[in-house]
Amino acid sequence: MKYRTIGTDPAHRREVSVLALGAMLFGSQTDEKTSFAVLDRYVEAGGNFIDTSDNYAFWTDGGQGGQSEELLGRWRRSRGIGDEVVIATKLGARPLAPGTGYTDNPEGLSAKVIREAADRSRERLGVEKLDLLYAHIDDFTVEQRETVEGFGALVAEGTVGLLGVSNQAVWRVERARALAAAAGLPGYEVLQYQHSHLRPRFDLPSEFSRYGSVGHAGAELLGYLRAEPDLTLVAYSPLLAGAYVRADKPLPPDYDHPGTPARLAVLRDVAGETGATVNQVVLAWQIGAELPIVPLAGASSVAQLEENLAAVDLELTEEQRVRLDSAH
Repeated sequence: MKYRTIGTDPAHRREVSVLALGAMLFGSQTDEKTSFAVLDRYVEAGGNFIDTSDNYAFWTDGGQGGQSEELLGRWRRSRGIGDEVVIATKLGARPLAPGTGYTDNPEGLSAKVIREAADRSRERLGVEKLDLLYAHIDDFTVEQRETVEGFGALVAEGTVGLLGVSNQAVWRVERARALAAAAGLPGYEVLQYQHSHLRPRFDLPSEFSRYGSVGHAGAELLGYLRAEPDLTLVAYSPLLAGAYVRADKPLPPDYDHPGTPARLAVLRDVAGETGATVNQVVLAWQIGAELPIVPLAGASSVAQLEENLAAVDLELTEEQRVRLDSAH
């Protein structure tokens, strides 16, 4: 396994594996025995960066979520896992009532919610301190200053280490970070956005914005990452839920544009040259990128995890990287 540092404060920064494990469906669609087996193998391989959320996976049973955090708590206790494994979780997008969702009835990012949701997550996970806590989605009903101060209070109390943000417009991220800096409070240091080798159309309305996607890592966010070297991008859904390799998993509609065939072709060419799978090429392309990117990939079986783990040691040549980067 290889590692990189997230965060800047010596009191809170962590060395995490360059491949993060997504636990979204653990305890719901992925049963406990399989989930435990995947987690055990990931840690055995040196992995130490696991991602969840307080709302995972509410859509599987019409509830409010919590299954993933609860399973991770049971796994930690049964295996004697301590703070050597970094568990990141999120708040803000938990439905306030069963049968609702994060677009129509989210918990939001008020100071009260931040404190109460973080406490619930710590209890489910069985930890005294959340290593990394994200604002899962934006909340325009609350002043950003209140959100910034709410997160900062938890860091000051020692119940949260690093702060992150997901699915927010870049200008909102920068405004929150500026407010935090002006107040002498910790700001977001980890950005979690959807990012893969294929590029979606960014102009299509999304569930978070009618003006286009704010949940994908586009040119603006990648440029922001380059300009702010203290930030790290955690790239969720890097393998597009299996769409690169499975005929029964078509690409989402926002990838239906003229640039997609060219990027798919170069992926397949590089996979043939290296003897790796297309999925492994995508992960290796991110892991070895010039920008600090940690791919976040889920696995519903140990076999899937093994394929992903092999990408850590896949070394792409500079010429292959240029081809992958420039295809359009």
